[in-house]
Amino acid sequence: MTERRATVRHKTFIKGRIYFNNRLSSMDCIVRDVTNNGGRLEFSENVMLPDAFELYIPHKDEYFQVQVRWRRGNNIGITWRPEYGLSPATEHGRSEHAMADRVAKIEHEIALLHKRLDALQS
Repeated sequence: MTERRATVRHKTFIKGRIYFNNRLSSMDCIVRDVTNNGGRLEFSENVMLPDAFELYIPHKDEYFQVQVRWRRGNNIGITWRPEYGLSPATEHGRSEHAMADRVAKIEHEIALLHKRLDALQS
């Protein structure tokens, strides 16, 4: 089965934290897919979240304003909220297209570290 996707999807496994309720509430998630338009978040259980919230990626120390696009079980599809852009990436002159590139680079680095770890354990 071929996917009909307008943008390239990058598979990821990045820890994230979401903030909502005026930053009074938060919870952990895993960023599982990223595209130039949004991504997919996975939670350890089904969660009730507002339709818009802030996503924090601790590894990069970056925050993103997101909008929920769909919900299925313990997964939520998100889009980057254009009215806010990607923050702080936008502040540093990077476009939202750079997010997928950064995620791909991080995933490549993780894969290299896994190979090194496997070699050390052998």
